[in-house]
This record gives sequence, C-alpha cells and structure tokens, in this order.
Amino acid sequence: MEDNDLLITPEDNNNNKDAIEAEVAPALISVHPAHHSVSVAVGSELRVFNLREGCAVTLGGDEVFDHRKESIRAIRYGANGKLFVSAGDDKIVNIWSTDSWRCLYSISTEKKVSAVAISDNGQYVCYADKFGVVWVVELDELKEDQSLVQKKGSTLLAHYCSIITSLEFSPDGKFIITADRDSKIRVSVFPKEPLKGAHEIQSYCLGHTEFVSSLAFVFNQDCPQGYLVSGSGDSTVRLWDLTSGSLLHTCEVGLQVGHQQANVTEIDNYVVTDLCATPDGSSIYVAVQGFPGIVLLSCDLSAKTLSFLRVVSIIGEDFIPTSLGASFSSDYLWMVMGVSNLPGFNSSPLARVRVISGLAKSNSASGNDHHNVLDDKDVPCGEQLLQKLQGSLSIDKDVFSAAAEAVKTSMRNLLIKKQYSSDKREFRKRGRNDKKGKR
Repeated sequence: MEDNDLLITPEDNNNNKDAIEAEVAPALISVHPAHHSVSVAVGSELRVFNLREGCAVTLGGDEVFDHRKESIRAIRYGANGKLFVSAGDDKIVNIWSTDSWRCLYSISTEKKVSAVAISDNGQYVCYADKFGVVWVVELDELKEDQSLVQKKGSTLLAHYCSIITSLEFSPDGKFIITADRDSKIRVSVFPKEPLKGAHEIQSYCLGHTEFVSSLAFVFNQDCPQGYLVSGSGDSTVRLWDLTSGSLLHTCEVGLQVGHQQANVTEIDNYVVTDLCATPDGSSIYVAVQGFPGIVLLSCDLSAKTLSFLRVVSIIGEDFIPTSLGASFSSDYLWMVMGVSNLPGFNSSPLARVRVISGLAKSNSASGNDHHNVLDDKDVPCGEQLLQKLQGSLSIDKDVFSAAAEAVKTSMRNLLIKKQYSSDKREFRKRGRNDKKGKR
C-alpha cells in the first residue's frame, strides 16, 4: 500500500521530481440539498457562496486553520443541510454549521483523508483514510454558540490496505457503503452503536475490473430503498442491488464517449471520475476523464436497467469537469473543473464553475434535449458567485489550457497504484511517518 507521508532521500527527490511537479489536486464541488449554498474546494482553499442571500460566505474560525497548506480531498453536505464536512491531506476533518459557517468540530487523524459521509440524522460523521480505515465520530447536540470542540474518531471498519475512494450511507440509513482502489464495493450494516465498530457485512458488489471512483444512489417514492450506482476506471457505470450484492446492469460509458471522439480509440482513457443522480432517480450524470462535457444515462428503476441517453458537450472551451453536484430542490447540475499546484504556473488554485439547467426534464419521453449549458451571466447569482468560487472572473487562456491538460491525467493518477522496485518499496515502508518513534 502506497502512502504519501514518507521520508524521501535526495536521490529519491531527483528521480521523482517530474512526478511530484506533475501532481495536482482536482477541484471539488458540493451543493446544499435545499440549494441554499454551493461550495468549492480547490487545493487548500474552501470557497462558499450563499445562494439565498446572494453573497459570498466568510468562514468562521479561520484562525484555527491558518496553517492549512495541504489539499482538501473531500467535501460533503449532510442530508438535512445543517452540517458540512471538509477533510484532506492535512489530516484534519472539519465539521461546519451551514447556518453560521463556523467550524464546530475538528478531528485530528493519523492518515490523509480520502472520503467523508454524514448520517441522515446528522448524529454521526464518518471519514476514510488512505490506509483503508473508516472512522466514525458521534456529534453532540448542535449549538451555534459553542467554541471549537476537538474530537477523536473511533474505528468503524477497514478495507485491507486499500485507499477508500468513496463513502456513502444508504437512503434508509441502514448501510454504509465503501468503495476502494482495488475495485471492491463493500456494503456494511451501520450498527446501533457505531463507536463499537461495524462488524456485520451485508454484501460485496464485485464486478469492476479497475478502481471504483464514485458511488451514488437512485431511488424514488415507489422504490425508497433504491439501488446503488458505481463508476470506475474500467469505463463502466454499474447498477447494483446492495442487499444481495447482485449486479443488475452495466453501461459501457467508454464506448459512448468514444463515438463522440472519433480520433481517440483507447477505451481505457475513459475513466469515470464522478456521478450525480437526479432526485427522482430517473437519470445519472457522468463525468469522464478528459471529456469536455458530461454523459447522461437513463435509469429505469422498475426494470433495473441503465441506458445511454445523450452527451451534453461544453462548447467553446476545454472544460473537463472534475466534480459534479446537485440539490434536491433545483433544476441545476453544478460542475467544476479545477486544479491546484499547476505545473509551470505560480497562480492561485484554479477553478472554473459551469452550470447545466434541465435536470427536471432530463428523462423526457420525447427524447428531446432540454439541457442548457448556462452562460456565466445566467448562472444563479451571476458574476458575484463566479468571482467567489473561481477566485477570478477571467482566466488566462494559456492557464486554462494547461489546467485542462493537467486534469486529464491527475484524476487517474490519484487512484492508480504506483509501481516501485523492491528496494524502494522497503525504503518507503521504513520511512512511514506512523512508524517514526516506534523503533
């Protein structure tokens, strides 16, 4: 298992200089379930905009995190919208109130965090680290005037030395689902006393041949328990019965994208990087590595099938989404393309936000494409929102092009296993931070 917190020799630095310089952190986006706010994380920066009041948000308690230099790798709103969680490479999980945007809880972790999730009742926050362990924290009753509380996580479950790539609670709250870099999806029963661990495995969803990059649920009133949807580095999106682990249907997204890009023939390039389902479970939006747009799939819950509907292309700029987000109460799909540590440029972390309207009509029986990629002036709250979330209204064309190229490789590089010689592997094990002081 590769870990990034290692002692590196001067020789190692020279040998890996190009790889280190080329590593960038993709931007993330998350939308409040009631469309009250939208948040973007790029590098170490967390940017929030209040959609109800039409103004930028100033995060409270920033003085505690002035030291933050490492990239944020996971952000998430709770189902009721009262909590927001951010975490990443600085080994700190921050839990925010979305009313005041004050940081209420801070959890120190031993490893870098790769995924987060919040229980539907807001009582528990779970986070996964890059060693394959999922931790759980129980929150006290939410008090807006409380001072910052330091907490420690308790071990909930673990994958054996494999990075957790996605973490989700089932719609009914009965299960917690974990996906990893070794193509496994595990469905565990979320216990009544989570601090004692989750020891009952409901099922494994096995079938992907590459890392699982993202998970989502599709459900509606007629099918409240829903089905699990997963995206992978094998260029597929798959539909699962999570209670049995049965594979219900597979959609070859790579083939569909290939038809749109006739000059590219390697299907292996079409890594699924993110998924976002519509509130009624009828449609799924898919972001694909290197593709300037999104793929729209139809989901028939009664027939338990997925089918390709159309591609929504981003015309006029090389926009490659790194993250998708939507709320339960709006007609918008929010997308962000962005990176930090862009090689060759000394600019601040770069983010570009685009919005697609038409989610409510995405599965129209007529087959007409109602989707509209909004111009910047038509985005909710317009230029004021873009100024906050992007950091700038105008992005230099050369910087934007460089970012697009970096995004194409960075998403996959986050998840593929690096190969090391036996000598280097042993050296990296000896230099691990968690082994320091134990010898």
